[in-house]
Amino acid sequence: MRQRMLLLLAVIFGLLAFVLTYRQIESEKRRISGSAKVVDLIQVKRDMVEGETITENDVQKLRTSRQEDALADSREIPWRALYQVVNHTLDNSIVKGQVLQYTDLKSGMRRNGFSAVVQNNWRAVSIPVDTVSSVNNLVQPNDNVDVIGTFRFPDVRGDSMKDTVTKTILQNVKVLAVGKVWRAGEGEGGGRTYSTVTLQLMPDEVEMVTFASQKGKITLSLRNFNDTKISRDIEKRSVDFQQLEREIPGYNQRREMRRNRGVR
Repeated sequence: MRQRMLLLLAVIFGLLAFVLTYRQIESEKRRISGSAKVVDLIQVKRDMVEGETITENDVQKLRTSRQEDALADSREIPWRALYQVVNHTLDNSIVKGQVLQYTDLKSGMRRNGFSAVVQNNWRAVSIPVDTVSSVNNLVQPNDNVDVIGTFRFPDVRGDSMKDTVTKTILQNVKVLAVGKVWRAGEGEGGGRTYSTVTLQLMPDEVEMVTFASQKGKITLSLRNFNDTKISRDIEKRSVDFQQLEREIPGYNQRREMRRNRGVR
């Protein structure tokens, strides 16, 4: 009798756990679907190559869903813009079934030209650079960089060791353009140089970077394209003469340890 009772309780608790899990899953589905929005996009009906002209027969309507928070930054072209796309020229090859994006069109045909490259709620800001501060003019569109500023502060305390400070201002910033070149690979070779770099920033970052470029020297530090890490330790750091002198032994010791481990 006792074993039957335990078995019955196990079955009841199992069913209860199943019901609760099912309700949680359904609730999560409703939450996710509630934040999605049905949209009509332009889908390509065949493989097309760079330089081809788009006709009505080349595209079709694709009804799908997108998360509302992602729509603001989307470059996908809505179906309502069909007649703005027809007779325009492709800037790159696309495959059958692909959703057409504004960046697939020739630059002269893109919505608002260069402004289509800037994501919604962001801003494009150009800063002056030279060969050294732009990594020997090797920074290119779509690269990610850290923005580093060096400033000379008024010597209000009579300590000349503290009047120059270097600090990382922003990390993992997207480069939109170098000089007038804003498409990756365009104009490469020939020893091309430039004197400005255009960054994609949040509105409040624009003020800070603009002020920093006016009051000090801006240097860009180029990242590996897979490196997106934001270092909280670097945020807290700033380097002056005293700190540099104090930390030099540690820098060399760390490099020696890495070299001994075979890390360069």
